[in-house]
Amino acid sequence: MKELDVITFGEPMNMFYANEVEPLHEAKSFSRAIAGAESNVACGLARLDLNVAYMTKLGDDSFGKFIIGELNKEKVDTTGIRFTSDHPTGMLIKSKVHDGDPEVEYFRKNSAASTLNIDDLSEEYFRQAKHLHATGIPSALSESCHEFTVAAMKLMKNKGKTVSFDPNLRPNLWPDKQKMVDCINELAYICDLFLPGMSEAEVLTGLRTPEEVAEFYLSKGVKMIVIKLGAEGAYYKNANEEGYVKGFVPEKVIDTVGAGDGFAVGVISGLLEGKSTMETVTRGNAIGALQVMAPGDMDGMPSRKKLQDFIESQNKLLNVE
Repeated sequence: MKELDVITFGEPMNMFYANEVEPLHEAKSFSRAIAGAESNVACGLARLDLNVAYMTKLGDDSFGKFIIGELNKEKVDTTGIRFTSDHPTGMLIKSKVHDGDPEVEYFRKNSAASTLNIDDLSEEYFRQAKHLHATGIPSALSESCHEFTVAAMKLMKNKGKTVSFDPNLRPNLWPDKQKMVDCINELAYICDLFLPGMSEAEVLTGLRTPEEVAEFYLSKGVKMIVIKLGAEGAYYKNANEEGYVKGFVPEKVIDTVGAGDGFAVGVISGLLEGKSTMETVTRGNAIGALQVMAPGDMDGMPSRKKLQDFIESQNKLLNVE
């Protein structure tokens, strides 16, 4: 197996999205795709020509086979994925919208991915990667998934690898807010690169400004924090530098799902390629903007050429103005 740039893990699901704009309960025709924050990131990084692996558990069913097929099409390594006949692969259904957030309903309780546990963690497989990307979603699925997440992050840190973490808060998956905050912060304190949105950071810390949030997490051992500020762009801080990076204005917002995952793809790829912090965050903003202009959860994830062309075209527009 070739050396990996990035490895990630989580719960990929079959997504059935409505073909017409109407309330979800009235939709009659659906198309299918793969969904899940971590699979979005894996596929986005692979489209930028990074070697990426995805680890999870899937049901031994048609939904699981579909996910393997889709990941393989994106050239994501799937050799670490495990199958079980005792639990099904999760799924979701989503409405179609012209703008804003779609209706989404999940069917993931007792899914195969929710049974991930420390026994499923292959040190040999994970340590082939230079970088681990994790999110807060697996920890919300089960206690065993949370233990897996902690163990995977600590394993990679102990092996001298870098670790990024996106909280991806899903309050409806947690028993209560305090449990969510405690678990997510436990994971945040382990990572090198923390990628919250400002609204998430407020929930996690009670602090109201990016500067205060950054100071809080850097004091806990995080090496760099990049805070997503929506259309305004992002704020970053590490031991040596800090600043704001202006966002790109999308031509039209079609679907906001996956914007944060696109941002993570930009930042992670930029750092792994040795880009400056400003270039790295700019790349994150650009992919986030491209993603909201596309209808699917990862349809906007660009190739390297499309990303460069978009950034150059936007810079020309700014210069004209």
